[in-house]
Amino acid sequence: MHNNYVFYGTKTKADEVIEFVNHVIETNTDLEAKARKKTPICIWGRHGIGKTEIVEAIAKERGFQFSYIAPAQFEEMGDLVGMPSVEGDKTVFKAPSWVPTQEGPGILLIDDVNRADERILRGIMQLLQNFELISWKLPLKWHIVLTANPDGGDYSVTPMDDAMLTRMLHISMEFDVKEWAKWAEKAGIDPRGINFVLLYPEIVEGNRTTPRTLVQFFETIRPIDNLYEKISLVRMLADSCLDENTVTAFISFVNNNLGQLIKPEEICNANNFNREVLEPFKSVVLKEPIRVDIIATLCTRLVNYLTVNKISPDKKQIENIKSFIKIDFIPNDIRLTMAQDLVSSGNIALKSIMADPSIAQLLLKRM
Repeated sequence: MHNNYVFYGTKTKADEVIEFVNHVIETNTDLEAKARKKTPICIWGRHGIGKTEIVEAIAKERGFQFSYIAPAQFEEMGDLVGMPSVEGDKTVFKAPSWVPTQEGPGILLIDDVNRADERILRGIMQLLQNFELISWKLPLKWHIVLTANPDGGDYSVTPMDDAMLTRMLHISMEFDVKEWAKWAEKAGIDPRGINFVLLYPEIVEGNRTTPRTLVQFFETIRPIDNLYEKISLVRMLADSCLDENTVTAFISFVNNNLGQLIKPEEICNANNFNREVLEPFKSVVLKEPIRVDIIATLCTRLVNYLTVNKISPDKKQIENIKSFIKIDFIPNDIRLTMAQDLVSSGNIALKSIMADPSIAQLLLKRM
């Protein structure tokens, strides 16, 4: 990460950002009910890591209305404050079209706020303080959430002064590969793409390579069943949106057949575990040195598949899951983490893996 970047608030991962935002929304709701001032939230972070998507998801999960503006696209103050209109002997400003008209609850997202020019930022400051601008107000029960790119470094941003910064509560979001993998499993991202990011997490934060551009790329390769046979097309698609080092890593990933790793559902549904799971797994990871990164990737994928999708495995599938956990070349720390994640997931069916003596012993040793 660029050493000159300036963030505000705690640097943390997506799930804690969600917890923070939900808590502040609840607090602001209580404050509004007591006729006290609400405080907007600003989420800082590098481009493409999913800040906007998180705010949209929070609104959807809470059943809130959602309104979006990108003030960097405003060309004149009228885009922000509205157009003047004469009413009787007064000049008033009519709210622009992006301003919600119905009472909330709702979230107004002001996206990439510090990419706006200084005039627009000054206008936004009044909105942050009073939830109103000149002649109009936001309807009741609306919350303001902003996103911002870090100051400093190579971002073209307008620095916010202390007067503006102190009108918000701040938190900084960092990319976390395990959290992203859970989201990707839930969102149905191409499994080959999830495997690639888990194997090469260091490539995610580049200039052009971001979680957003990776998802764009993974969507373009989804229709291609055999990536190796279409490697030239795959390279062109990767070159269109990713950094050169990411492209090189992905082509190597394909050439080494890592795009064809066994899938979690194949582990669960195997009729002959040794032939369908163990032997293919061995052939990929038992190299010199042993490919612990591939082992960790498949263990993470299996846990996410079962927990994110809330799979209720039958008796045969449970036996396959137990057999996978007990594979002797899986390092004990990875094995333990996998077993703990499954047992603590809240899925009652998965708790039955503790009935296996060796898995129970593994878990009890750590307690």
